[in-house]
Amino acid sequence: MKMSDEILERFRNGFDQAVAVGIPEPTGMTLATAGAGGRPGARVVLLKGYDADGFVFYTNLGSRKARELAANPRACLVFWWRETEQQVIIDGVVAAVSDEDADAYFASRPRGSQIGAWASKQSTELDSRDVFVERIERFEREFEGREVPRPVHWSGFRVSPERIEFWYGREFRWHERVVFTAGGDGWIESLLYP
Repeated sequence: MKMSDEILERFRNGFDQAVAVGIPEPTGMTLATAGAGGRPGARVVLLKGYDADGFVFYTNLGSRKARELAANPRACLVFWWRETEQQVIIDGVVAAVSDEDADAYFASRPRGSQIGAWASKQSTELDSRDVFVERIERFEREFEGREVPRPVHWSGFRVSPERIEFWYGREFRWHERVVFTAGGDGWIESLLYP
């Protein structure tokens, strides 16, 4: 279900405040996943876009996070903007972005990041840093003088919320928690005790 204008406006306001106060990486979000066996995993990734359909990030499809999402296409995202005392918690279903979207975003990345996407066997064991550096040099030679295409093992995911909580820090820990839950015909708004 698409997010309502109110939900998008709340997120946009929080994000814009985080940018305005100079938080070094306001797009940083914790991504929590769980594989088929239920073992949880969490890491920080960067938000690369959002709209009424959800929140987008990109990764190597061989990474632990991508393997877990293939086995269990559900995730939780957490934004924590300490300086503005705001947190956003998003629970939802995950789907791959289109090849066109992945191609467009990949083309916008710095060349070094594009080469890195080819060179990294993300989340697999590495014998030594030298091996990775050699792989980087190999792909720099391979793509010298031409554009770097997106590797088939690199794409993006969109987390489409089913539940989204906006947490606002208040004095004495009298925090405000506003929750939107997807329901039959729309979004149901409720409050939680802090």
